[in-house]
Amino acid sequence: MNNWLYTLYALVLGVVAFFTGEIVTFIMLGLILIALINIHNTLKKMVKKDED
Repeated sequence: MNNWLYTLYALVLGVVAFFTGEIVTFIMLGLILIALINIHNTLKKMVKKDED
């Protein structure tokens, strides 16, 4: 997935959270998403380093 797709995903979640009143859930999901993206990028770097 690209960064623009993550942005689109966050915007959709934000709109849904706004209309349902679940702002805290939106913030928590955002933090989890950021953490998972960082873990994914780190693992990709480690695999690339092993292949070299």
